[in-house]
Amino acid sequence: MFEFIGTYGPKLLWAGLQYTIPLALISFVIAIIVAGVVAVVRSYQVRATGLGLIFLGVIRFVAWFYVWLFRSTPMLVQLFVVFYGLPKLGISWLAPSGWAAAIWVLSLNTGAYASEAIRAAITSIPDTQKEAAAALGMTDGQAYVRIILPQALRISIPTLANSFISLVKDTSLASVVTIVEMFYMGQQFAAANFEPLQMYLLVAAIYALFVSVLSIPQHFLQRWADRFVKG
Repeated sequence: MFEFIGTYGPKLLWAGLQYTIPLALISFVIAIIVAGVVAVVRSYQVRATGLGLIFLGVIRFVAWFYVWLFRSTPMLVQLFVVFYGLPKLGISWLAPSGWAAAIWVLSLNTGAYASEAIRAAITSIPDTQKEAAAALGMTDGQAYVRIILPQALRISIPTLANSFISLVKDTSLASVVTIVEMFYMGQQFAAANFEPLQMYLLVAAIYALFVSVLSIPQHFLQRWADRFVKG
């Protein structure tokens, strides 16, 4: 068993460091940006009339439809649609490579779930804080940026951290779009050495190692954010 780990462990670790972790980090950064924008669009109460109200309604519908679409369909199906399906419609520029397809899907899928976490955190902030901000002379936008969003982000840290952990594991699906990441290499090794049980257990152990290490910053980030909460 030790010989088996010594033979394949370093190769799988290198594949994880070279593909799995960068893919997860890039996708998560994009997902957080998308999630923040969508959450604000769906929760921000703005006074509008006429064409402004219609435009706001359209934007909110698009945001809602995006969240509904990516939460209602499996990520594996989304990868197949983007990488194999869209080129048939002449939209190959959207995902010219497996990397691009994986980043698109992982980012948008994670962003859909993360946006709901941020939106829930935003709506959990009492209206009295908005009223207090207005009493201090702040505009709605200033109250949102200075008071509502910072608190919402602190509240959503645990949920967003869980989304990141799930994203790290979901990168294994990128093997279906020809990315030679850790799980893909594990499949190739298992097919060559006829030891699927040992190989997939080793892959699982390395995923667990990555997730454990990447979960450590969550603890310190939460402690840092909690410093701003009194009492």
